[in-house]
Amino acid sequence: MTTDAVSRTAPTPAATGRHRAAYVRYGLGKIGGAAVSLLAVLVTGFFLFRLIPGDPVKTMTGGRPVSAEQLAAYREEFGLGLPLWEQFTDYCGKALTGDLGTSYQFRTPVTEKIAEALGPTLLLTGTAFVLQTALGVFLGTRSAWRHGRLADRLHTGLALTLYSLPSFWLGLLLIVVLSVGVGPVPGLFPTGGMESGGEQGFGYVLDVAHHLVLPVVTLVAVEYGQTLLVTRSALLDETGSDYLTTARAKGLRDDLVRRRHAVPNALLPTVTLVFVNLGRTVAGVVLVETVFSWPGLGGLFYQALSVPDLPLVQGLFLFFASAVIILNTVADLLCPLLDPRVGR
Repeated sequence: MTTDAVSRTAPTPAATGRHRAAYVRYGLGKIGGAAVSLLAVLVTGFFLFRLIPGDPVKTMTGGRPVSAEQLAAYREEFGLGLPLWEQFTDYCGKALTGDLGTSYQFRTPVTEKIAEALGPTLLLTGTAFVLQTALGVFLGTRSAWRHGRLADRLHTGLALTLYSLPSFWLGLLLIVVLSVGVGPVPGLFPTGGMESGGEQGFGYVLDVAHHLVLPVVTLVAVEYGQTLLVTRSALLDETGSDYLTTARAKGLRDDLVRRRHAVPNALLPTVTLVFVNLGRTVAGVVLVETVFSWPGLGGLFYQALSVPDLPLVQGLFLFFASAVIILNTVADLLCPLLDPRVGR
């Protein structure tokens, strides 16, 4: 190749500078959009949960004789006696500094309660996230490469069926069949909780893993189909491309063509979906954690709603939404690095 040919194919400093400037503009736009979304979540969370029927003070004092003066004192302590606009400005000011308030029912800072419940949530949903992503990408790739065959129809049909099931219903069904037992089938797994208590060392690890099986199976069964379908669709769009025909013409094996050429170019939608699901992993799954009495963020959110514990509900809602928004923004920022055509 001549020097002139090399100079024509190599990117010039001016072109590189334009690409960097375009990426910076693209990134700033995405970060600005994320900031606006977080502000909207902050405002929405305050007003949304005040529409929930019920009086937190009466709920927490239910069953006990309480005078009107005591009720007024509780409302004053919780800040519920202030005008709504004062409550709103106080909430926004503290939230912007990281202070999410104090829980009504636990009488501890909301940030501490979130930190306590975050570990169990990450254990449960993190395990399910890894399994559902690996299973969805693997089966989606094989289904697309064998498009129209029996295995493709079986995988796609099963994924669609499980994806359409409510997670709480599937969880309850698994509890009935595999925890309580049906007929000659004995109960094999705990009905709920994270541990039985009394175990230490490796026995504790096995005990937690035993409690982890059913909620993880529930989450994987319901969620893996989304990754499978997105991966399958993206790979089907690539199967007729000219570069794959060229790769086959060079004598490359079909598995090698799929693994080295087709799959990397089809993973962009899947990567975006993975980051969105990762945000949901941090946020937890309210219904599944509630059904299995898992001591995570989802179960904590359900407890807070039953009061309603406004600072805790607002703090959890802000945490959940922030996790999804931030990780979705990270995915948007990574997309131009994986595919330079994005963001130009």
